[in-house]
Amino acid sequence: MKVVFLTAGAAGMYCGSCMHDNATARVLRASGIDCVLQPIYTPIRTDETNIAEEQVFFGGIHIYLLQQTPWIRFVPPSLRRILDWPPLIRLATSRAMSTDAAKLAALAISMLKGTEGRQAEEVGRLTDWLDTQMHPDVLVLSNLLIGGALPTIRKRLPNTKIVVLLQGDDIFLDHLPDAARAEAVELCRKLVASVDRFVVNSRFYGDKMAAMLEIPPSKLTTIPLSIDLQHFSPREASSSQSETFRLGYMARVAPEKGLHRLVDAFIELATQQSHSQLTLEVAGWLGENNHAYLESLRQRISKANLSERFTYHGSPSLSQKAEFLRTLDLLCVPTEYEDPKGLFVLEAIASGVPVVLPDHGAFGELVGSTGGGIVVPANDHAALMNGIDRLAKDYSLRQQLVASGIANVVEKHSIEITANRLKQLFVELTSDS
Repeated sequence: MKVVFLTAGAAGMYCGSCMHDNATARVLRASGIDCVLQPIYTPIRTDETNIAEEQVFFGGIHIYLLQQTPWIRFVPPSLRRILDWPPLIRLATSRAMSTDAAKLAALAISMLKGTEGRQAEEVGRLTDWLDTQMHPDVLVLSNLLIGGALPTIRKRLPNTKIVVLLQGDDIFLDHLPDAARAEAVELCRKLVASVDRFVVNSRFYGDKMAAMLEIPPSKLTTIPLSIDLQHFSPREASSSQSETFRLGYMARVAPEKGLHRLVDAFIELATQQSHSQLTLEVAGWLGENNHAYLESLRQRISKANLSERFTYHGSPSLSQKAEFLRTLDLLCVPTEYEDPKGLFVLEAIASGVPVVLPDHGAFGELVGSTGGGIVVPANDHAALMNGIDRLAKDYSLRQQLVASGIANVVEKHSIEITANRLKQLFVELTSDS
């Protein structure tokens, strides 16, 4: 079976979806499927071996210029191909240029229009490649926002089954200006007819996206979120609690991930005598546009005379991330938005670290499935602080959560399980042709 997996690169930053797509494609290959991982927009950046193709379709520089300066389409395609050269794209995105959804509204809508948009030539190039070189049995897209070409692909490759993963499309759409959002949602709804199956990682997200995009239930499949367990393992169990209690955060350092909420809880707890050994350990990718945000948090911590109990560990590699997690006693990422995935949740639990999370998005289902932590009411400072306080003081409860979490992550959330479920879906779809 031949599968082509289109994954949207996220400029120069680590992206949970990209990393999950890369791991899934790698395991699909190992299972005997001829799987090609093809980047869209930019080369992907992962924290493990990257198996993606070097070439890029809909190169970020190229499609942006086609949108902003349409006359560039009159430049011979052979000359414009330099704009899709991966090293050039990496250079242009190395400083993590802004991807403000509001500013990119016109481009997003044009891309969703497919052959009716300003990137129509690129739609043709991708379709030609699929038709003349790949001949896939199944085409997988990492999100629907890159799906403007699907009606054209459906006409050219009528026997190819089309699967779309929904894993954060709404977050981008919700940041668009109201008029642009309404138009983009309507364009996405029109694409639903070209898709054979949508895959989500939680019932919450399936229900949300089905309502937003008018997806019939027969086109929705839920496959639980997963991670590659070979990279994560807990530290050796101790018979007693250490003096220092390391409260951790591991996600992008950005306001929407809620680090400021965790800092507020940390400051209030750490100034209490019962939490005199509490430290805050933060790791995660930091974009240029969020340096001021991190600095403002440092200043708040400094004013509370807690600077010596706070550390930002930078953006860790895969091995560094695994080691960082093993040093923690508790993980908390109090996101402002309803996260549809939460890979860091599974990574922490697999590393023997219980979690405290807001009860929204997919978090409730992940905690319920693993038993590896607790959830508290979202956007509630007192509830967040009390949840951290409770687990920090109850060593026995933390150990129970660790034992339950590890066992359930292994049983229900390994990347092999996801790959096998996807493989079964591909077989089901292709056997129906």
